[in-house]
Amino acid sequence: MPDRIAEHYERHAHAFDEARRRNFVEQGWLDRFLLAVPKGGQILDLGCGAGEPIARYLIDRDRQLTGIDASERMIALARTRFGRHRWIYADMRDAVVEGPFHGVIAWDSIFHLPPEDQAAMVIKAAGLLAPDGAFLFNTGSARDETIGCQFGDELYHASLAPAEYRALFAGHGLLEVAFVPHDHATGGRAIWLVRKGR
Repeated sequence: MPDRIAEHYERHAHAFDEARRRNFVEQGWLDRFLLAVPKGGQILDLGCGAGEPIARYLIDRDRQLTGIDASERMIALARTRFGRHRWIYADMRDAVVEGPFHGVIAWDSIFHLPPEDQAAMVIKAAGLLAPDGAFLFNTGSARDETIGCQFGDELYHASLAPAEYRALFAGHGLLEVAFVPHDHATGGRAIWLVRKGR
């Protein structure tokens, strides 16, 4: 099921993009994230979709974006909208990018990966961050694998336990800034904000 995620978003790219542009619940978290990212700073967006609304918000605040997404249609939309930024059509697990980045964001994306792949992505993000750089991502609130539904299709979600994420942070130089297991302002998401140590 996890490897059918790209196919799902490719098939529903335009419907997802239209719905996503009307649903901007994460602004408060992006503002906190940007406190660690200087103007002109480099941000890596893992699972960037078509760039709306997150990439637009960050670009409008003078940050440079590199986005990665496994949907070719989504990446094509992002390239059309934001041609001066870098958009990579690839599975985030396999994509090769050169850091360091002042910020890495994975909003509504790595929770589509199996738990062991999520662990690998946290390690990858840590390796790509500059000292003091921020990593913003969301997960489940407990170790779990579940099947949801979007546009009439089944959609896989998974999570490690909070203690497992914290063990990854400790082992890879990341410092927890904030964790909200059920953030009502964003529809109940479990949200992490961490920073890379100096």
